[in-house]
Amino acid sequence: MEYSYPINLDWSKEEMATVINFYQAVEKAYEVGIDASEIKMKYSDFKQVIRSIGEEKSLGKEFEKASGYSAYRVMQLVKNATTSKIKMQP
Repeated sequence: MEYSYPINLDWSKEEMATVINFYQAVEKAYEVGIDASEIKMKYSDFKQVIRSIGEEKSLGKEFEKASGYSAYRVMQLVKNATTSKIKMQP
């Protein structure tokens, strides 16, 4: 799919990479599955850049609108996971 990740041009290159890495992990959760520990780590890094819940929700909505993938739903599944690997159902 062709779409842009929601980024803020005021972020450093490292911060942009961190946010993009998290959204790529969300994509992976939908497409092939991902280890829960991997996405938890990427989410933790993401939260170091995006500290505000409001900003997280706003970026998540932008990402979902562009990609069709919900970061919120992925993280809910991770939170309630009973296995070490998760895969989102379409």
